[in-house]
Amino acid sequence: QIQGMPYGNCLLLSDGPVNNSTGIPFFYVTPKDNTVADLLKNPVASLTLPEADGNFCRKNVIDPEDPRCARLTLTGQMVTVPPEEVEFAKQAMFSRHPIVRKWPRSYEWFFMKMNIEHIWLQSWYGEVSAIAVEE
Repeated sequence: QIQGMPYGNCLLLSDGPVNNSTGIPFFYVTPKDNTVADLLKNPVASLTLPEADGNFCRKNVIDPEDPRCARLTLTGQMVTVPPEEVEFAKQAMFSRHPIVRKWPRSYEWFFMKMNIEHIWLQSWYGEVSAIAVEE
């Protein structure tokens, strides 16, 4: 009933193993998830990350979703990870989220990543700054 309408979902992500963060978000997904089925038809997506570990919010015991805490929004194209990158994606995801190794194989899990096209940093009550993707 919401076909063609945008909606959000929570997905596990990793940008690399703990000692090798790349800044590229990798996801372990199933085509049985409506979000993934939609992304396979229209790969445009956005990802918002709250300042969960930033100094300001932690020092002042402020909820990471409070507008005073920074959030980073990435937009781009979600693509299936090519065969030559699957091993890295596997290391990235399984090292940060070991439980996914035990997820049922019948769900046909595979790896996707976001090819980032735009980055915005919202740092205080709506102030938004664009950040160059190269940075």
